[in-house]
This record gives sequence, C-alpha cells and structure tokens, in this order.
Amino acid sequence: MLLTGFEPFGGDAANPSGDAVRAVGERWTGDEKLIVEVLPVAFAAAAARVRQLLDEHRPDLVIATGLAGGRTQVTPERVAINLADARIPDNDGAQPVDQPVVEDAPAAHFATLPVKAITAALGDAGIPAAVSHSAGTFVCNHVMFTALDAVDPGTRAGFAHVPSASALSLLDTVRTLEIAVRTALDVPDDVATVGGPLH
Repeated sequence: MLLTGFEPFGGDAANPSGDAVRAVGERWTGDEKLIVEVLPVAFAAAAARVRQLLDEHRPDLVIATGLAGGRTQVTPERVAINLADARIPDNDGAQPVDQPVVEDAPAAHFATLPVKAITAALGDAGIPAAVSHSAGTFVCNHVMFTALDAVDPGTRAGFAHVPSASALSLLDTVRTLEIAVRTALDVPDDVATVGGPLH
C-alpha cells in the first residue's frame, strides 16, 4: 500500500497531510506492507515521484492526501480532472495555466476507492467528512490524476483532502488516514448512498 501526503506550501510552516502520513507510518501494525511518502508541492516533481513510487512498489492500494485549508471536513475525492490551473505558484515556482496533467489522457478519472464507504466510516468514528467531487486544479488534483492514470489495472487509488489543524487535530487526521486505509482494504464495493451535492 502507498500512502502519501505533502510538504508545507503557501507560506505555512507545516502541512497536516504530511505530518499525519509520517505518523501513520510509525504507528502501522497491520499485516499489509505500508509505504509512506511526503511529496513536494510541485507539479512536475510530485508527478514524477508518484510514478517512481508506483513503478518501484507496484502497490495494490494508493491513497494520496493533501491539505484543503478552507474546508472544515475530511473530503474523500471522487473525481480528478486532467487540468492544471494554478492560482498560486507551486514550491518550485511553476504556475501552469490551462495545461493538461497528462497529454492525450482522458478528461477525468474517477477514484477507484470506496469513497462513500470511507466517508461513512469516518462519520461513524466522529470525524466530520463529506464526499467531494472536485480535487481542485492545483498539485493535489495533479497527483490524484497522475496516480489514477499510472496505476496497474486493478489497483485501487484515490485522494482525500484533510482540513487545517485548526479544524481537525493531528491525532484525528492520523485516525482519518488509518480509517481510510482500513476501509479501502476491507470494503470491496462502495456503498450505494446519496453523496451528490446540489451545487
């Protein structure tokens, strides 16, 4: 299994996704082999590193995570779009506008994780969560699309945004990732519950 988070960006001193991924790696006691990685917040470097990790480890499960500072819930993402359109430069100074993530790839990829089941499991654990249908157009979406485009057939992959530390403690963010991994391993088919927004 591959679990990724991100380094700090946008002037922040920390990124809870990266901090939580490291903690999950230290705490992991499951029988499955877990690889954790903190990715650079840089379009080209993050995509290249994801592809390298996939080639090296051939994981059966990929969950990438990132920070969505404006959100107050954990949001498992349902769709990655083939578009890089950066409101701010990445940590390498790149600011692509209206560029494809992968040339000649589909317009979008759907997560192959049980997104609704993960959301429900988080809610049952007292962690605020909701299905999201847009991972944005910054590096988080870039990594999600790259992973879904590059994984081996049959590999389950997807992405979850976590809120800032002011909205969710680091311990609860760690619990979030552990629940997401375990649910993705244990639930073969997603649950058929309502998860679509009106706007």
